[in-house]
Amino acid sequence: MENNYKLGTIVMMKKGHPCGSNAWEIVRLGADIKIKCQGCGRIVLLPRVEFNKKLKKILSEEDDSDERA
Repeated sequence: MENNYKLGTIVMMKKGHPCGSNAWEIVRLGADIKIKCQGCGRIVLLPRVEFNKKLKKILSEEDDSDERA
């Protein structure tokens, strides 16, 4: 899978969260990736390699209009 996600991207992981939601928002990128559950707000920190293995698909990408080149 292409690793073209950025802050604010909503992703679906292979396993759903116990709260019933399976949508997660990426809130931090780096060596580790921090994701926030869209159902209950729980935050999880995963190593990038583990995140890439558990990622199922990208649901939507947030348009960052603040990025200036």
